[in-house]
Amino acid sequence: MNLRFIETFLWIVRLGSFSAAAEKLNATQASISNRIATLERELGVQLFDRESRNVTLTSIGRAAVPKAEEIIRAANEFREAIASPTTLKGTVSIGTIDSIVHSFLPHLFERVQERYPGIAIDLNVDTSLNVAREITDQKIDLALIMGPVQDPALINLELGTYRCVWVANPKYGLHGRRLSFEDLCGYPIFAFSKGSAPHHGLLKQFRDEGLDPPTISNSNSLATIMRLASDGLGIAPLPRVILDEHLASGKLVQLDVFPAFKPLTFHAVYPDHPDNLLPSIIAAMAAEVSLSMADV
Repeated sequence: MNLRFIETFLWIVRLGSFSAAAEKLNATQASISNRIATLERELGVQLFDRESRNVTLTSIGRAAVPKAEEIIRAANEFREAIASPTTLKGTVSIGTIDSIVHSFLPHLFERVQERYPGIAIDLNVDTSLNVAREITDQKIDLALIMGPVQDPALINLELGTYRCVWVANPKYGLHGRRLSFEDLCGYPIFAFSKGSAPHHGLLKQFRDEGLDPPTISNSNSLATIMRLASDGLGIAPLPRVILDEHLASGKLVQLDVFPAFKPLTFHAVYPDHPDNLLPSIIAAMAAEVSLSMADV
């Protein structure tokens, strides 16, 4: 029995159509239909109701799903335990955010390339909200974001928590003394993208101090925020782990602000599928790398 045909059966069940499974598996709809027809012929049963307009499992098809998942899970566990890492091949689509790009992602890529040279990564950088939507809709294989994503079909693996600090160009003369949120109101502020958890957290901190939030300019690019802050165009809260070079050069100085900016907690999120071997492997490697760098 061909394992690929069993995987195809499971993808049709998950995605709800032969055409969606064909797109996911980079195959034609005709070949997907042929795989299922062959599988049904080998088993001597009908897995799908052909008379329905929608993809509907027969009673035997419904009973086959957990058994098929067991087979694929066992095959993947065997492969991971026994096979040489160099034999693992494939492409993993990953959605992530700028905070991770500038913190542990380069170290993760380096480790993946060393251990699994046959794995290619298709990377997209966006906001956590958009990436969470893509992983929920199964448009990507793995999300590295500020999570978790509340969906019973997804696995959330915590990647650690990173401290954020306020920074500014030395020209403002704000370093070397304790600052309140009221003190910050007199300066331009650059912060995380509008609608993100850090953005909402920042607005809440101002309100908790009894202050109306000042004008805050937003960007989902930390490189942009660092450049604007370094050029003396405003102050910004940023993950401490990405600031070593800017602080050492003197382009930025760390500010002593109370209360402190809320730290960022990252998660690896991927579908809870038995055949999801590569995303689960990379998620575990991301946890190993990130937790070694987390500073909270």
